[in-house]
This record gives sequence, structure tokens and C-alpha cells, in this order.
Amino acid sequence: MKFQVEDVTVYFPYDNIYPEQYAYMLELKRALDAKGHCLLEMPTGTGKTIALLSLITSYTLSKPQNPVKLIYCTRTVHEMEKTLAELKVLHNYQVKHLGPQAQILAVGLSSRKNLCVNPTVVAAENRDSVDAACRKLTASWVRALAAENPNVPTCEFFEQYEKAGSGAVLPPGVYTLQDLRAYGKQRGWCPYFLARHMVQFSNVVVYSYQYMLDPKVAGIISKEMQKESVVVFDEAHNIDNVCIEALSVSVRRQTLEGARRNLSKMQHEIERFKATDADRLRKEYNRLVEGLAQGGNLPITDTWLQNPALPEDILKEAVPGNIRKADHFVHVLRRLVQYLEGRLETENVEKEGPVGFVASINTHAGIDQKTLKFCYDRLHSLMMTLEITDTDEFLHIQTICDFATLVGTYTRGFSIIIEPFDERMPHIPDPVLQLSCHDASLAIKPVFDRFQSVVITSGTLSPIDLYPRLLNFHPVVSRSFTMSLTRDCICPMVLTRGSDQLPVSTKFDMRSDLGVVRNYGRLLLEMVSVVPDGVVCFFVSYSYMDGIVNSWNENGILKEIMQHKLVFIETQDVVETTLALDNYRKACDCGRGAVFLSVARGKVAEGIDFDRHYGRLVIMFGIPFQYTLSKILLARLEYLRDTFQIKEGDFLTFDALRQAAQCVGRVIRSKADYGMMIFADKRYSRHDKRSKLPGWILSHLREAHLNLSTDMALHIAREFLRKMAQPYDKAGSVSGRKTLLSQEDLEKMGESIADEMLR
Repeated sequence: MKFQVEDVTVYFPYDNIYPEQYAYMLELKRALDAKGHCLLEMPTGTGKTIALLSLITSYTLSKPQNPVKLIYCTRTVHEMEKTLAELKVLHNYQVKHLGPQAQILAVGLSSRKNLCVNPTVVAAENRDSVDAACRKLTASWVRALAAENPNVPTCEFFEQYEKAGSGAVLPPGVYTLQDLRAYGKQRGWCPYFLARHMVQFSNVVVYSYQYMLDPKVAGIISKEMQKESVVVFDEAHNIDNVCIEALSVSVRRQTLEGARRNLSKMQHEIERFKATDADRLRKEYNRLVEGLAQGGNLPITDTWLQNPALPEDILKEAVPGNIRKADHFVHVLRRLVQYLEGRLETENVEKEGPVGFVASINTHAGIDQKTLKFCYDRLHSLMMTLEITDTDEFLHIQTICDFATLVGTYTRGFSIIIEPFDERMPHIPDPVLQLSCHDASLAIKPVFDRFQSVVITSGTLSPIDLYPRLLNFHPVVSRSFTMSLTRDCICPMVLTRGSDQLPVSTKFDMRSDLGVVRNYGRLLLEMVSVVPDGVVCFFVSYSYMDGIVNSWNENGILKEIMQHKLVFIETQDVVETTLALDNYRKACDCGRGAVFLSVARGKVAEGIDFDRHYGRLVIMFGIPFQYTLSKILLARLEYLRDTFQIKEGDFLTFDALRQAAQCVGRVIRSKADYGMMIFADKRYSRHDKRSKLPGWILSHLREAHLNLSTDMALHIAREFLRKMAQPYDKAGSVSGRKTLLSQEDLEKMGESIADEMLR
């Protein structure tokens, strides 16, 4: 269908549109017009992705004199593929209506592991090994050697791509990762470098958050992007954690041992070059005297990770004299590693700010702040000079230099925390030194400053006013949408006690109580006897899930559950979990029914959908608070309180409830779907906890469902399932609550009515 949103003609590839999609487009367009940032919370399963894509591409079509580039960031490769598939449908529709002028180039970009078509390279087991195997075949010095000696192996796909020169371009169209690989094989070109090259010419780019937020990667991939871009972070409820992880580093004993091995190997290489090619080391020394300007003109195959500090925080000056010579630099790193080894010998937990830590390094190891700041770039330069290709073997020394550069660059927003052992296993010594970032706004600030509009959107952004404070920005539009439904197909309940009226909770003092464990077991047993098909349960942690499943097994509850449905469990092993999910789906498909036991904050809670019969009920056992004794969490809470005036309790509750909402939101993936959500913990009945759930869940949570026991919940479940079995009016034309709007409806009502429908 084709309709107007103010002065933009929107091309939408389906015959009907939801009112909330229309209102979402309206708010999004206002943010684009204002050239500002926006926060939009839209319920799951209401077509958020297609609404975003169709409005932004149509916006560009209607303003050809200043086109907007769309950079769409997803969390997983699976989400990236889904987004590109939606875009393909939309693109075909726009070309059908507008002809060749609507043609765009849209590219998905991922790591070499997902794009490489060279069988010898892609056979490596992990991402770092694939990257290193690629460098061994494509680095400029390897190719120079191969030109003289034909026996030196190179990559035929990269050679063909280089040979094509400026002719190596992608024709207009939408390319998923699969399409890129197929095109690369067909033309004999390397899909990874082709995609990297085409990113700057594309109208739409879809890639991972890291490519935009992690300075080490963003410095290479995203520095070419023009200011007139709209950056979308989809499923962005955890964006603050992604920003913090991008600037945090952990150093363990294994890291330091590996770094020592790396340094010995480098020293050996330096000695070899001194004997065979001393001129090369002299050239590098002269270049460093002039400053680090050499980074800008490296061949694409030689570019390595950029500096981990943000661009404006790196000094534009010459490298300090004491690390210009390769020998001296390796010696400085040896002293740094020795100092860190000494710090790990502690028997008590230590916490220090960056300023104190740098002063201590200066006193004990004689390395000043400026030297630390240049460690990463100096290491990069040395590895280029020594022609090191197996970068995966040098990850340990990279981590140490990463740590040194961040510590030398930032004076606030970070803490150094040294723990001699994991508190949960105090008898096993496992010392770790962590540089932890507390300020999520550091990593995302360059994105807000550089691009004209940044859209942060998800199904769970409640309370929406906390995000601008956490990320330190001012959105021009901040809006939460509800779900327009013709029938109440969501049934949230708060269960506070078992059938024996004993309260249930995963509070630390109650969680191991046998009464609570038994009541949780009876709740699941009663529910699997009445709910058809799939039931998904989320626990607060792996250890709690293990303990409770063990107890159920001893009490015979598990055996009784398995008479009704098969039971599958998520583990920390990705392969096992994937297999369990696959079999869970099979059990639901064949009518046997199944229960999937999973963990909040785990892989399943974040990315797997349990739509239709795969999830008719989800039970959230407890409130998934973070481990509150974690030293890193405590340091972050202190920083948030002092800097942004966010109270500890408020942040912990907000964080736990966004995870809970994320878990229960897995069951509703479209309006034709239906499902029940049980929040099994007495604390959910308190207003301060409950009010932080997203509006679209709260609007269906009735007063009568707030303080239930197991038998009451069972009665409500039976009633709900009976109601859902009745035929219903999908478009809402009979009841007057229209949930599907056609082109004529939109023309008739204009924007004011759409706005009213969602208020």
C-alpha cells in the first residue's frame, strides 16, 4: 500500500498496516525532520522493523536532493538476516511502483568467519583464527613475496578482487550474507573485502552494534560514514551494557603468561630483522619521530584493530622517545607485564581509580601516563614492521596494550578492580584484574555527536526516562506505544503464593526454602496439565535452575511433569542448547508438548522467539536481579549515583525488570498469537517493581490478577484458553477497535485519529 505521512509518500509492502505502526512512523518522521535523536518503545510482534525500513527509505526517496543513509545495527547475525529479508520484500515493492529510480544498494556486513568463501581459511575454528588465516594470505608483504615466488600461497578470491580494481562493485539490490557469498563465488571475488569497500557507497548498511560502538572496530569500519546518516539500534534495551563492555578489559594469569610468550617471540623477530634488514627498523623509528600519521594509508588487508580509546581522546603527537625503538618498547612492555603479575599476587580485593593506578605504575615500573597511552598504536606499528600475520597468537599482548591505552587515556568513569578469587568459589585461586568502565555514555557519545539522527528502539525500554540519563543525551522524541488488539490475547498474572498459601519468591533468604521450591514445582505441574503445546520457564540464574531441578527430581515432581510434557534444559554449551531447542520444537510440532527451562540474561532469553504453539505460557520464576555482591556492579552503582543521581535501588530494579519483560515478551510475536505470562514472585505485586514493566504488558494486567495463588492462576488459565479457542474478528471492523488499517482507512482518518487510537 501507498500512503502519506505528512509530506512523505510511504511505500509499505503489505495490504494493511497496524495503527501503532502508523503512529510509530509519524514520531520517527518528526525526529528525522528535527535532525535529532529519538527513543521509541514498540511492543514485540507489531512490525517495528518494516515500519522503520519503509519510512526511512521512503523519506530518502521523497527528498532526493539530500538523501539519508540508513545504518541499521542489530545484536546478532540472525537478526541481521531477518532485517535484510524484510528489506528485500520492501525494495521489490518500491521498484515495482517507482521503477529504476527506487533502486538502492543495501549490504549486510559481518566478520570474515561469516563472509569468507576460501575453504582453507573458513575451516579455522573461531573468528580470530579465521582473521589470522586471512591475513596470512592477503597481507601486503605476503603478496609482495608471492609476486617473486609463485610457491607462496595467496587467496585467489582476493587476488581476483584486486585485479578487478575499481570495476569490483556490487550492482544495486539488497544483499544478505548468503547473497554476498554467492555473488563472490560467482565472480571469483572476496565477499568480505567487497562488502567492506561497498559499505561507503550503500544506501542501507546492516551490521552489528560492535561496528558502531566498539572504538577498535568502529575506527576502521564506520569512520567513512557521512554525517547525514540515520543510525538505528534495534532491540536496544541492553545498549548501556554493550557500551560498557566495549571499553572494559580483563587481565588474568593466563593473559600475562601468553603476553610473556608473545614478547619473547617479538624480541626474537627483532633480533632476526637486525641481522637481516636493520634498515626496516630504522625507517620505522624515523616514522615514529614524525608521529603516528602512518595509520591512514595502509592497504585494506593490513588494517588491524584501531586504538581502543575514542578518536578525540588520542593525542595527535609524536610517540614518546622511550618507546620509539623496538627493543625499548618490548622492554617497557616486559616491565608492565611484571608489574601486573605483582598486582595479581594480592590476597584481598582491591579497588583503585585510573589516576592512582597510573601513578603506581610510574613509581614501581617507571612507565608514565603518556607512554601507556601510546602502547596500542606502538604495538600495531611494530607488528606491521615485523610482518606478523598470525594475529590470533598475539591476542594476549594486544589485551595488555588495550588495557594500558585505556588506563592512560581516561581519568574518570573507570575503576580497576583486583579480585584474588571468584566469590562463588572462594577455595579456587583465580586472580583477575579488571578495568571496568562505568559510564555507558563514553562509547556512544561519538555516535550521538557525529550522526544527524540516532534511533534507539526496542520492545522493552521502560521506564523510558532512564535511558537519556544513562546514555547522557537529549532525545527530541521519546514515546512508548501500546498494542491495538481486537481480543485480549495477552494474559499477564502475578502469582504471589502457592496453593498452600505460602508466599513464593527468589529472595536470597527464601530461595532455598523447601516450601518455595515445592510450590514452584506444583505451579509448573498444574500448568502443564492444562496448557497445550509449549511452556517456557525462566529462572534467575544457572545455579538456581540446577538446584531447583535437582530438588524436583528428588521429590518426583519432574517425573510427574514428564508424564504431561517432555522437558528440555538450556545449558551454557551453545551446541547442547541449540540441540535442545530443536527437539523442543519437534515435540511441540508433533503434539507431544514440551517444557523448556531457561535462564534470564542467557542466550535463549535474548534472541529466540517462542511464537505460536512454541510458547503458550511463559513462567518467570523470581526477579532476575544482577549478582548484587559483584564488586564491578557495586562500583558502577556508586558511579551512577554520584554522576547521574540514579539511586542504586532504582537502577537494579530497572535492570531486573527489563530482563524479565524481555523473557516474557518471547511468547507474543504477532497479533494473531496468544499467550500467558506468569510472574511468580510476591515482589511483583509491589507497585514500585510492577510499574517498571513496559506499558503494553501493564495495560493487560488487571487488578484481579495481581495477587494470585496457584489454584486461582489455574482457573484464569483455563478461562483464557477457552476464550482464545473461539473464532475472532482479525481486523476489528465489528467491535470498532480497528487493528488493521487499509489504504482507504488511512486516507479517511488522517493522522489525528491514528494518534487518538493509541493515546
